[in-house]
Amino acid sequence: MNNKAPDDLITIAGRFTTSGVVIAVQPFGSGNINDTFLVTLDPGEERHFILQRLNTRVFSHPELVMQNMRTASEHIYARLLNVPLGESRRWEVPRVLLRRDGQDHWIDAKGSFWRAISFIEAAETLDIIQNGTHAEEVGFALGMFHRLVSDLPPETLSDTLEGFHITPRYLSHYDDVLGRNRLGRSPETAYCIQFIERRKAWAHVLEEAKAQGHLCIRTIHGDPKINNVMIDTATRRAVGMVDLDTVKPGLVHYDIGDCLRSACNPLGEEVEYWEMVRFEPDLCRAILLGYLPQARSFLVAADYEYLFEAVGLIAFELGLRFFTDYLEGDVYFKARREGHNLLRALVQFRLAESIESQEIAIRAIIRESR
Repeated sequence: MNNKAPDDLITIAGRFTTSGVVIAVQPFGSGNINDTFLVTLDPGEERHFILQRLNTRVFSHPELVMQNMRTASEHIYARLLNVPLGESRRWEVPRVLLRRDGQDHWIDAKGSFWRAISFIEAAETLDIIQNGTHAEEVGFALGMFHRLVSDLPPETLSDTLEGFHITPRYLSHYDDVLGRNRLGRSPETAYCIQFIERRKAWAHVLEEAKAQGHLCIRTIHGDPKINNVMIDTATRRAVGMVDLDTVKPGLVHYDIGDCLRSACNPLGEEVEYWEMVRFEPDLCRAILLGYLPQARSFLVAADYEYLFEAVGLIAFELGLRFFTDYLEGDVYFKARREGHNLLRALVQFRLAESIESQEIAIRAIIRESR
């Protein structure tokens, strides 16, 4: 993260305020892509909001990201009028905050792209699943999100990350990077290279199913990790999904696979002892218990047939992306130390191995959940 003086951040945040005075701006969250800050106002109609500097190396068309966010959030707000939530359940959607001149972003003198988003109060995100109840709420959150956007035509959204979750493209890029790489072969890099080589043919499974018409394109979240699910601090129920930068057309399997991949790893993604990482079937069962009651209205028989492949594939794909980024010199994911992205790759590959070793049990859970 590039360090900016507090006065600079306060000035930038002030461009998005319509009431109240900015009294504090502090780093917020643990995202790997954008720089995120929590802004505090006094007084004001809202006490806080989120200020972000988008990583335009990742989002090369940030104006389209903003357009997608506004399209999706407005659609969800309209749908919520007709979707009962039940007692003690709230659902909130991050809103794009506009500047006084009506613009939804600001570009500073250095070309950085800034935007502001509403803050969901009395809620928190967690990096690791706490228990089965938390897992079920994560599943509910993704199911509710998919349900609310299930009638949002994907063609109304721009593909802001072309090739995102298209595993064969990541493989092609990896092959190119590996061919140019001159790093020495440590036992860890050798393990990664061999792991990828053994799964190259299988990695086309979802794209082949899409090409054959078995799976269809829908509106997806694009990054439904557990730390993008907001949990009410009082009721411990899910109240919304944040980080809508990646909302785009895609397969819901990308979302389901990514959610299960991230949530069913009790040790979390940032762990030193990668050999101990495992996929926990009981958490998988709890997530699907929360997800499927919301998703049954739009899932079809063919969708269920590829759920197991999705879980393993997204873990493999993320490991592939981390390893490729390590070989390239950490140009995409923020690395906090040397070898960080290599360690992240090892975690995901170990998780993928754990998923593969439990195929029979996981497929049984999927069948039971239907």
